[in-house]
Formats: sequence, structure tokens, C-alpha cells
Amino acid sequence: MEKKSFDMMSFGEIMLRLSPPQNERMVRGEVFEKRAGGSELNVASGISLLGLRTGIISKLPANDLGTYIKNRVRFVGVSDDYLLYDSTPGARLGVYYYESGAHPRKPSIVYDRMYSSINNISLEEIPEEVYTDARIFHTSGISLALSANTRAVAIELIKKFKAGGAAISFDINYRANLWSEDEARETIQTVLPYVDILFISEETSRRMFRKTGDLRDIMKSYCAEYGVRIVATTQRTVISPKIHTFGSILYSREADAFYTEPPYENIDVVDRLGSGDAYVAGVLFGLLQYNDPRKALEFGNATSSVKNTIPGDLPSSDFKEIASIIASHKSTGPQSELNR
Repeated sequence: MEKKSFDMMSFGEIMLRLSPPQNERMVRGEVFEKRAGGSELNVASGISLLGLRTGIISKLPANDLGTYIKNRVRFVGVSDDYLLYDSTPGARLGVYYYESGAHPRKPSIVYDRMYSSINNISLEEIPEEVYTDARIFHTSGISLALSANTRAVAIELIKKFKAGGAAISFDINYRANLWSEDEARETIQTVLPYVDILFISEETSRRMFRKTGDLRDIMKSYCAEYGVRIVATTQRTVISPKIHTFGSILYSREADAFYTEPPYENIDVVDRLGSGDAYVAGVLFGLLQYNDPRKALEFGNATSSVKNTIPGDLPSSDFKEIASIIASHKSTGPQSELNR
């Protein structure tokens, strides 16, 4: 890919996450822990921590909560050059509340994001030069689902970045609380012809897109029907809220080949939120840094697996740690129980 100022630019809502500590219940606890999160920021931060330059286009309220989010964006190494600020009387930051689970109690989420500032973002506020300054542009179905305005902006951003020479990465990331499967399918089908790298679960392929048959044939169908170059599907087995097994399968149209590896088994889950985004970050890093689908798969699986062990939405693993985890995963000999 051509050298540009940003390896990856993303677009999406950044939210405030509030969680009761130590497996406490939302209906009973007195205290919430405050964190930043949001699918596209999670992806951008994961790639940044691995060593590449990323940024995010979003809109925040021009108040102390917006400043808190800006500071967290900077802390994870993501550029805030294209953060916009809302000074209107109704400016607000979307919030969600997350309660962790412990078998047999499942985790739960309550959203409070209606009318958040991202929903009044306009194309006129976004500097034109960004469209030709990124190697990859990434967004997700969440950005299309938030409101009619964010949908229109996201679709135009996809078209503008594509015209500016960026590869387009898109995570379906379906959220039933935001829109119906029928509306999502009809909208996303208009976007897929622009998409180069597609992240989609097997469940979404079968339910929303109504595809049947072998998973590998389903993955290849997106390339044949829409011209997608890379399709990645994660495979998670939830043994309990605290124990997961994670792997994935990736298809490259150019190589006409599928890539997979043994899954990461019995992951000690501390916080699963953001682990899907960490997978996207690892795959995109592998493609950006090595242009190698095999490397992309390995980095995706490793970054997702280790994110499950970290509190909060945002990852915290650098290249050295992930490379070590990949090496350990491939090793068949004895391994040290700690890093020293």
C-alpha cells in the first residue's frame, strides 16, 4: 500500500462506560467504574498499540466528559486531529452500563446513547484532506445504525475514502437494539461493493443475510457477489462467562485460500467487551504491516484472546507482548509460567 500519514482512520461513536466493580449488580451497587470505549476506537487503539499510526473521526460534547474521552484517546496513541466538539445546549456523551457475569448469571448491558453528539455530525465539519491520507478506513454497522444522519455520513465517508485510495474495512457488528435484521441487511448490501476487508460472524451470515450451506462457501460468496478481498469470521465457544475458547477463519480472494490455526483454549476471561474489536485490530495490523493473511489471522486471534484478560473496552497489549503470545501459542514444548 502507498505510504500515507495514517495507516488507519476510523469513524464511530465514542462512549462512556460505567460498570459496577467486582461482579456487583447494577440494581444493587453504589459505585460505577468509569472507562472510555466504542467499537471503532477499540480497533484504532489496538492497531496503534501494535506500532502503527491511527486516528478517529468522531464528535464529543465540549465539556469535561468530552475532555476525559479526548485524553483517553490520546493515552492509547490514537490521533485526536479529527475529533469534533459539540457546543450546543443538548450536547451529550453516549453512556452504557455493563454488568459482568458469573455462571450461571450472564453479563448484561444497558444503553443510554439517544441523542448523543455523534448524531449531529456533518460532512462539512470533516476536513477534506483526510480522505486521501489513510491506507485503510474502518467503520462498522453500529455507525450505520445509530441514526439516519450517522448512516448518511458513514456511507459518504466510505465512498470518499475509497475514492481517495484507501482500502475499506467494515465490521458488520450487528446490534439488535439499534435496528432490525431486515433494515441492516438492506443498508449493508448497498455498502458491501465498496468493502475490501469484511468482518462478519457465521450467525450474521446465516440469519441476517439468509445464507445457507458450508461456512467456507458462505465466506467466499461475499467475494463473488460484492468483490470483497478478505473475509474474516471469528469462532468463539463460551464455556462460561469466565472461560472461553477463541479462534477464527480468514479467506483471501487473491490467494483463493482459507487460513486457520488451533484455537486459544480456556481463556481466563476478565472482560470480553472489546475482544471482537481487538480481533479486527490484529487482522488489520497483520495486513498493513505484512500484507500477509496468515500473519493477519495470527495477530487477530492473539490480540482478541489477550484482550479478554484485560478490564475495560480498550486493549493494552503492545507488539512485543502479542508476538510473544503468538510464539507461545505455536510452541509445543515446556513454557515458563511467568515473564521475568
